[in-house]
Amino acid sequence: GGTACVVTGQPFDTAKVKMQTFPDMYKGIVDCFVKTYKQVGFRGFYKGTTPALVANIAENSVLFMCYGFCQQIVRRIVGVDRKTKLSDLQNAAAGSFASAFATLVLCPTELVKCRLQAMHEMQLSGKIIQGHNTVWSVVKGVIQKDGPLGFYRGLSSTLLREVPGYFCFFGGYELSRTFFASGRSKDELGPIPLLLSGGFGGSCLWIAVYPVDCVKSRIQVLSMAGKQAGFMGTFVTVVRTEGEYAAY
Repeated sequence: GGTACVVTGQPFDTAKVKMQTFPDMYKGIVDCFVKTYKQVGFRGFYKGTTPALVANIAENSVLFMCYGFCQQIVRRIVGVDRKTKLSDLQNAAAGSFASAFATLVLCPTELVKCRLQAMHEMQLSGKIIQGHNTVWSVVKGVIQKDGPLGFYRGLSSTLLREVPGYFCFFGGYELSRTFFASGRSKDELGPIPLLLSGGFGGSCLWIAVYPVDCVKSRIQVLSMAGKQAGFMGTFVTVVRTEGEYAAY
């Protein structure tokens, strides 16, 4: 599932990170696609694919592994036995708990991915003189400059994105499955309702947490050029300099 996400979504994710980090360079998604293609060709849309694959595979593996475990925790909290079906809201809470574990493996790989995606813009803006064009060169640069803990720049914003985001994701997913089931068991649903339910859950996630993701991208990319403010400092700077809706 994580691999399928990257193969289909990587070009859009690349455009998202570029536009979040350097909003003055692009008028919109079409302009971003055209300029990226002219500057670095089709391969520019798949910058950071290797860490994105690692990130999505690791995140989804840990997330869904911990989801079942967190469902048991929720059952204990609400005082029901292990075989009791949880409500959609309780499943959303379990998914939210599980995402906290997934953040620990996601943050380092996301940092490498985002830096590779926005490396060209960092050079164009003059924030760095020489960019790193491979996964290994970015990894080596982080270790040399900040040590192993450097991979966890943006951890707080990643947590702020994942925990409420996956509450909305699993909540939207389960609510959609309930809607399609129409009184039947949700386990009887076919692939199309499940596909639409997953898409609805994903939409709920991004609508809820997109501003946090924008701040996270800026912290992880711009920290390449030197000390970068934390979540609140970056958020306040974005609002002051670019307006209230800049994070969208």
